[in-house]
Amino acid sequence: MLTINEYQTLASSTDHLGERDGDLSVPLLGLFGEIGSLLSEAKKKQRDPVAYLGYERTVLEEFGDVLWYLVSVATRSDIALDHLALQIKPDIVQGSSINSAPITFAALQEPEAQISWISQPTVQFERRLIRLSAEVGLLMVDFDAGRFTNNKPALVGRLLSVLRALLEAADDAGITLEKAAEGNLRKIKDRWPDERVYPTPFDATFPKQERFERVMMFEIAEVREGDLMVSRLTKDGLAIGDVLTDNRQGDDDYRFHDVFHMAYAAVMGWSPTLRRLLKRKRKSDPLIDETQDGARAILIEEGIATWIFNHAQRLEYFENLRALDYSMLKNVREFVQGYESEDCPLWCWEEAILQGYAAFRQVKAHRGGRLTVDLDKHLLQYEKLK
Repeated sequence: MLTINEYQTLASSTDHLGERDGDLSVPLLGLFGEIGSLLSEAKKKQRDPVAYLGYERTVLEEFGDVLWYLVSVATRSDIALDHLALQIKPDIVQGSSINSAPITFAALQEPEAQISWISQPTVQFERRLIRLSAEVGLLMVDFDAGRFTNNKPALVGRLLSVLRALLEAADDAGITLEKAAEGNLRKIKDRWPDERVYPTPFDATFPKQERFERVMMFEIAEVREGDLMVSRLTKDGLAIGDVLTDNRQGDDDYRFHDVFHMAYAAVMGWSPTLRRLLKRKRKSDPLIDETQDGARAILIEEGIATWIFNHAQRLEYFENLRALDYSMLKNVREFVQGYESEDCPLWCWEEAILQGYAAFRQVKAHRGGRLTVDLDKHLLQYEKLK
């Protein structure tokens, strides 16, 4: 069973919210925002009880996010969450000694077997959520008024009220905080792992002629064809695929988007589009050939590239960004559900996207270039053509 102290230690080690010692403003904003997201999920389910799917998964994730920000506030204030838990249920530990046994999340609620998930928000649950939001609101008001300055007991009291309201809301939703905390830790490792271990190449067990070369070099050149400026891709001096235009009104340089497929291949070893262009489809396994390397997989990859590009345009093609929006990465995974790249962790997708856009900005600036795809080093490198 997951102990509260274990969760606080693991969760606080992933606090990347900037200045930490005593700074509560950012985690408090995060806590307030996640409460709003939790309320929003309940509202969506009430509005569209049949059409809104994924309610349980999303609500469980939101409870985990609320818990994470609560831990961040507590940790930055040198407050142990299990001390708060002991005040909510003093009989958790015999003799009321917190050192006699670690306190688990399970000890705060009924056994999981006795908790039933409520598929539709009840009136009671809605009231609990309103109470929870009110407690967080009071926490924000007191922080803004400076009532926690040199007054740790006041902050402990407010956090105690928030934790109690969170437990009550979880009970009424039929959710265990232990499951929410475990899911939150998996989510954290998916995005910010202690050690980055790249996936095994998807073509590792296939014949050599069906595997990506571990190092590949491409050149992209912008040339004129009639009235159009097009992008031409070559490898070893040979043309690869058709020349590309932007395929839209207005020039946005999407004709250079093959660099995104190269980045997916370099970092994750995945690109049905590049596999088709290079004639490296895994035909020795007809099922893999049809599903993972087939037309639908190619369309999905192209769809991802286009969808991300629309976001990137509004953000200067991710220049100077070291991290991407979590919701965008999560949506990308939804795109590839049922395909092999679904198993790639979110940090891997983030790295592939950022490397792809670093190369795209260079190609765009110099109207072409040489790209080296190194699957062993998981790198896409750009070199300006002489």
